[in-house]
Amino acid sequence: MNKIVDEDFIPLIGKGNQIIGFEKKEKIHSEGLFHSAVSVFIFNPKNDLMLQKRSSRKYHSSLLWTNTCCSHPRKNESVLTAAHRCLIEEMGFDCFLEKRFCFTYYEYLNNGLIENELDHVFVGYYEKSPIINYKEVDNWKWTSLNELIKNVHLYPDSYTIWLKIILKNYINQLNIH
Repeated sequence: MNKIVDEDFIPLIGKGNQIIGFEKKEKIHSEGLFHSAVSVFIFNPKNDLMLQKRSSRKYHSSLLWTNTCCSHPRKNESVLTAAHRCLIEEMGFDCFLEKRFCFTYYEYLNNGLIENELDHVFVGYYEKSPIINYKEVDNWKWTSLNELIKNVHLYPDSYTIWLKIILKNYINQLNIH
């Protein structure tokens, strides 16, 4: 029998964007409960964005291209700590991260699951190649934002819903140098 530990639970969000409890990730996505998430965008000195292609093992949005990494804070973990953890776990490196903004969205996924998130968006800079964790990531690449925007328009089904929302509504808030 699998032992349930704190890391199996992610924060539920209530009024005022305050944590009101914790629940298992699968239940949150199947019932569309409002929860906390993090999205990390890593740029190189040329302002190219590091994208990842999600692993085929992911239970939703598998094999879709997305931002550098994304995850959920665990019980008793700050969103900044969660952003660093997922960067290390998925991409094999860490760097300075700055929170740029947060936003909420509610979207149905193609497999009947629901994203209902308060997504905290972080930006960092790194110029080396990642050492990807193949349990989490299928592939990666650097791309310019102009090329990414063009490809999202041409091939929307190849990208995660949250990446498309950020590119459509919040790209200026990424504040690229």
